[in-house]
Amino acid sequence: MKYNIRGQRMEVTLALREYVEKKLSRLERYLEAPPLSDAQVTLSATKGLHAIEVTIPLTSVLLRAEVKSEDMYASIDLVTDKLERQIRKHKTKVNRKFRQDGSSRALFKEEYGAGSRNATALATFEEEEEYELVRTKRFNLKPMDVEEAILQMNMVGHNFYVFANSDTREVNVVYRRSDGRYGLIESAE
Repeated sequence: MKYNIRGQRMEVTLALREYVEKKLSRLERYLEAPPLSDAQVTLSATKGLHAIEVTIPLTSVLLRAEVKSEDMYASIDLVTDKLERQIRKHKTKVNRKFRQDGSSRALFKEEYGAGSRNATALATFEEEEEYELVRTKRFNLKPMDVEEAILQMNMVGHNFYVFANSDTREVNVVYRRSDGRYGLIESAE
């Protein structure tokens, strides 16, 4: 797998680049096919926090993880663990689906090798994760503009707000980003 590593508000040293490549190369043993394109890795440092964001495009799934901590090397370790958990989760679901469809094709490797030190730990995650729906809400979508939707979201104290956009007549979602600004989700038709 190739890595496109770049720094935001910081210089990516050779030692840092080698550490990222070493840690993320652990993920290759789980993948049956190579990614569609290079893995995108962004390292940044702001206000004493070191962040890493990794995006790996695969055939039918986009692996993405972001971690912030006080130490860049700890952030790299944590993002690698996060991506491994995502792979295990998707591996079970995708490979089960392909087996049910009668296809022998798989995106993720079934076995990690007898010598793998993580083989035992990975076996414990073989069961499919259960998603329990605990509450359903129904409400009428009031037509409003984006600014009003942001005000409504702030009034109810949520991180997102679903509304009928009065300009486009479509259902949209406004949300509060981790940087304190706002985002808008629209359908792509």
